Amino acid sequence: MAIHKLQIDDFVTVDYELIAIHSSLEDYRLAYFINQSLPVLLEKSHKDINMKFTKSESCFSRFVFEDIDTDSIWNLIQNKNSVVTTQEQEVTSLFSNIKLDMITNSYFLPEFKKVDYILKVENIPTPLTSTSLINELLAVKHITTAYTIEHNKLKSKNNLIF
Repeated sequence: MAIHKLQIDDFVTVDYELIAIHSSLEDYRLAYFINQSLPVLLEKSHKDINMKFTKSESCFSRFVFEDIDTDSIWNLIQNKNSVVTTQEQEVTSLFSNIKLDMITNSYFLPEFKKVDYILKVENIPTPLTSTSLINELLAVKHITTAYTIEHNKLKSKNNLIF
């Protein structure tokens, strides 16, 4: 009798492209300019990405476009988020009960702290390739730079499951 073994690696396939985007624009303006240059219609998602960290919780904005014709899904995700936390200090002095506002930054992909936005494209349409997609993004006036992120270098791959 033959023994059949299933390896977990047999089911792990990477069918998406990750593109890092550096831009000083707000997320809604960047989505607008991407909509102008690419054949997509990114819309603000009602479900943002919530993540819990050791001391705080962050909410990353997300813009989504689902193309039914090519069966592709485009996600524009904010990588940086600033969280303001208030701490009270009880000190027996002239300025007792001081409230300090501390700003902490949280990152969707902590390995890429300098990246402002991440574009995740699942099932890239056949006329587009990752290099042509990057060239289209670089044509946008307000995008400083854009490049692909290699999947095997990511330690926080689980953040991309949403």
